[in-house]
Amino acid sequence: MPVMEERRSEARMLCADMLEVSWKDSAGESGKAVALLEDISPSGACLQLEVAIPLASEIRWNSPKQEFKGYVRYCVYREIGYFVGVEFTSSVRWSSKRYKPQHLLNLQNLVASGKK
Repeated sequence: MPVMEERRSEARMLCADMLEVSWKDSAGESGKAVALLEDISPSGACLQLEVAIPLASEIRWNSPKQEFKGYVRYCVYREIGYFVGVEFTSSVRWSSKRYKPQHLLNLQNLVASGKK
């Protein structure tokens, strides 16, 4: 399996939360599914789904205080499902003050506390 190059400029936070997502592909076909939010950063997220979502599809989901909208940058199948990388649109920035997933782990804080 090819190794994907890390292109994020921001730290991502590991998390777990169930979401209902909807998308529309470039042909105008739409879909909905339940997804597991795997990680999140101010500019994007990774979702796990049971279905594939075409590249460049517009995808969105809501939380009580924030609407998320972005585009699918990758969709790869691994043993437990499809992992979908989402880059948020320029008008969307995630903040834990507006939306905090049910489970959230900041690896940078964990590593820093382990060095003490």
